[in-house]
This record gives sequence, C-alpha cells and structure tokens, in this order.
Amino acid sequence: MKKLIPQHIVDLQPYQSARRLGLSGRIYLNANEAPWNTVANYKNNNLNRYPDFQSKELLKKYSKYSRVSPHKILITRGVDEGIDLLIRAFCVQNCDKVMFFSPTYDMYSISADIYNIEKINIPLLSSFELNKHAIKKNLNNIKIIYICNPNNPTGNLFLKKDMVDILNFIPKTTLLVIDEAYIDYSVNNSLSSKLDQYTNLVILRTLSKAFGLAALRCGFILSNIEIIRILQKVLAPYPIATPVSELAIQHLHSGNIQKIQGNILKILKNKEFLIKQLKTYSYIQRIFPSEANFILIKVFQSKRLFNHIKSHGIIIRDQSHKLGLENCLRISIGTMSECKDLIHVLSIFEGKKNIQ
Repeated sequence: MKKLIPQHIVDLQPYQSARRLGLSGRIYLNANEAPWNTVANYKNNNLNRYPDFQSKELLKKYSKYSRVSPHKILITRGVDEGIDLLIRAFCVQNCDKVMFFSPTYDMYSISADIYNIEKINIPLLSSFELNKHAIKKNLNNIKIIYICNPNNPTGNLFLKKDMVDILNFIPKTTLLVIDEAYIDYSVNNSLSSKLDQYTNLVILRTLSKAFGLAALRCGFILSNIEIIRILQKVLAPYPIATPVSELAIQHLHSGNIQKIQGNILKILKNKEFLIKQLKTYSYIQRIFPSEANFILIKVFQSKRLFNHIKSHGIIIRDQSHKLGLENCLRISIGTMSECKDLIHVLSIFEGKKNIQ
C-alpha cells in the first residue's frame, strides 16, 4: 500500500465535516444549516434515463434569482465541487499555487493538498481584514485566490473596496474566487455585479445555507462564458441528479424565494436576540460581528464550555484549533426555541462558574 498511494495522499488530513465528527445530540448548531426542514414533493417516473448535463430550467431559475446570465452559470454539487473543479481545471502541479487567508474554510487548503498544489496561506489581520500588502508581495505563480465572504468561521464581511483593489492589482492570469456561500444573509455585498468588468473573477454560490437544501448538494459557479466553458470540459458527465435539479427548481420559484427571504429575516432576528443574551455572561470574552447565519465567540475555557453544552444535547463547533481562534466557538443560529434552549444551558454554566 505504501508503494500504491502517493505520499501527498498518505499525508492528507481530510476535512472534518459536522457529520464526519460523529457528534450526536438533540439540537444541532454546528453546521450552519437552516434550522427549518424543507418540505418538497418529488414525482418522477423517468429515473431510468441519465440527467441533463446542465438543467436549462434550473439555470434559468438561478439566473433570475442571481441576476446573472444562464451562460455564465455552472451547476455543481455544492460549493465544495466548485472549489475542487477550479483547481482541477486551472492548476498545474509543481508550477501553480493557490492562496487563501486563515482562519477560513478548510476546503481551499484540503483541495490543494489533494492535487498536490502548493499553498500560500496569508493570515488575516487581527481585525479579520485582508492583508493586501502581503497579498501583493506573494503573487508569484498564484493561479487561484480563494476569499470566503462572509468568512467562515469568523462571520465577518470583507470590504468590497478591498476585493476590487485585489482584482485591480493581481495579474489577469490569476483567478479571484469569492465563495459566497453565506451571501444570501447579506445580499447587497455580493460581488456578482463585477463579473462583466473582470474576466478573472469567479463567484461560488450554494442552496445549502439560506435555502435550507443542504441535503441536495446543489451549488453554482458564476463567471464569464469562457471560464464556464473550460469548467464544463472537466466536470463529470452527469454531475447533477434529476431529483436534485427538479427539487432545486421547485425552491427557486418566486413564491418560495419570498418564503426564504422571510426565513432569512427570522434568522437575523434570532441572531440579534442570541447576541443580546450572550453579552450578559461573564465567561464570554468577545462576540465577533457576523453577517452570516452563525456567530463566533471567544470564551474562557472553551473546551470546558463546549463539553458542558454537548452534555445537554446541543452540538456547536469548536474552532479553537484554528489560527488566531484560541478559545473560540462557533454557533449556528437556530430557531427561537433552540436559541432559548442554548441560553438556558449557558445560564446553568454561569451558575456553576459562580459557585466555584
């Protein structure tokens, strides 16, 4: 087996998804999912036929929602396939590099490791802003720059001005990829309006978060026609199953989009409530600003608090191992009932701490 497996795969540390970690509880606030179950009806008697390579109807629906031409959209199996596909299509081993900014989504690094592509990791500033000076100094052989906006796990937005500045100073042979998985919670901050202006801009989107369709694994790449055509060449022959396409189409009807927008407002309201309550606890050092459906908090003794919350059946995400996030925990925003349940559990911990 040692001779069979390439060394970079032997050394690979796989992504530890919320499900892969194997934690079980009664309330899940660890994967940034929508807290409401999505009701869908699917009736298809044509499952013996292969699906369309790219569903025209789904492209049309997402085009209307995103205000991007269907010819500039590629349907993928979630954002994760988009991240992978870009490296597969554009990066050459021992030549090209990818750049990202920790702390951020781990799959930029892991996808580069899978293809044995060199990585340049430029840490965010202490304010969680992009270090443009360091980016400028490290552009040699950079083929792809990944920016998660809003950023996961910090929750903050990067300034549009900073991203446009980057587009203006990087070579046209470097792709700037903006991962907008959480942009539906802050839609006015999307960079999609710049797609016609910059030929090296790529945007990643998903239906997993605000749309509450994480189980479908349906995402989109938005870019110019030439880049979409290149990506089509390396995409799997039948990437999106027919049931996935048809259920996604259902949920992109105008009536359902209004419902989604209502759910987004509920999440933002619940987040505001949760933050207000969290500010009353002495063991919480800092609550970081968030423009997504989760918040990051810095606490005293994060491991102890994490285990306390878990012991009460609530699962959140420990981010303490990440660069610059010592003693930090990430909490997905759930229903109002789930938020109140979490507050109750945190109050128990506060009481125990006072007794000690």
